[in-house]
Amino acid sequence: MLTKKQKDLLLFIHEKMSEDDIPPSFEEMKEALGLKSKSGIHRLISALEERGYIQRLPHRARALEIIRLPEGFKPQEQEKKPSPSIGNMIVDAVQAIFDEVPLYGRIAAGTPIEAVRDEEAVISLPQGMVGRGEHYALTVDGDSMIKAGIHDQDTVIIKRCDTANNGEIIVALVDDLEVTLKRLRRAGNKIVLEPENDAYEPRILDPDRVKIQGKLVSLMRTYH
Repeated sequence: MLTKKQKDLLLFIHEKMSEDDIPPSFEEMKEALGLKSKSGIHRLISALEERGYIQRLPHRARALEIIRLPEGFKPQEQEKKPSPSIGNMIVDAVQAIFDEVPLYGRIAAGTPIEAVRDEEAVISLPQGMVGRGEHYALTVDGDSMIKAGIHDQDTVIIKRCDTANNGEIIVALVDDLEVTLKRLRRAGNKIVLEPENDAYEPRILDPDRVKIQGKLVSLMRTYH
């Protein structure tokens, strides 16, 4: 069963695609649903995809296909709209080659991810930097992962998940308080959060003290 927001978004996408066969932009979806940020749209689209109502087509940021509509919904004839202006077509073409993910903030000791989240902040990524699933971005604070090529002030792209393979770089929430970016190692019945800098010591923890909140999939760096 869909929530009201999920149903509203699905019907809005259906209405827009009935007009010109082009899915609406995230900005249009945000405005139509009265949301404050595009990150809410990402969550709604992920939920619709998981429930089998829509499908995101690969290699195109705005390519959506509606698989089914809510039960009891009867499509009505849509009034033909004027063709989009050249300006709007250019804007849509530019938006179509980028994906947007929410920027949560910095990985800061003593602060859970949700507490540092900025609801208004998003970043645009070239196609191919993210795949299926929900993603978010974080700004790296510190040099504990420098030997893995992750520097202070880099932006890391994280795929949200609660499990990871041995050796993957993860976002870990320790004791429900501290968020850190480290390499995951398992040693017997212990979890080892391993830095990539000889100046830092690995942390050996009981599994119930560590919650995986995502794993590293990409990285961005700006030179000033």
